[in-house]
Amino acid sequence: MEYSIYHRLFWDTDKNNLDISGHKRFIIERVLQFGMPNDIKWLLSIYSEKDIIDVVKKSKSIDKKTANFWAIHYGIDKDEVLCLTRPLMHELFY
Repeated sequence: MEYSIYHRLFWDTDKNNLDISGHKRFIIERVLQFGMPNDIKWLLSIYSEKDIIDVVKKSKSIDKKTANFWAIHYGIDKDEVLCLTRPLMHELFY
């Protein structure tokens, strides 16, 4: 993983324990939510669009704005995006 991406997006993880295949969902979620255009290019060079679409559909941790953007980008029906159909945990308590 490139140093600049790691430093900006994965500041809270141990670089030696971050596995591109084993932590695919976590990495994709973090880059989609906080990444810059170059980070997205990197993401697309590592993972397939199918992998990314699967994460957009099933993620419980990306925010609604991010999920909506990527659903529109990939032409995913909003009813298929879990975080757009379920309330976020903090919304259940407030």
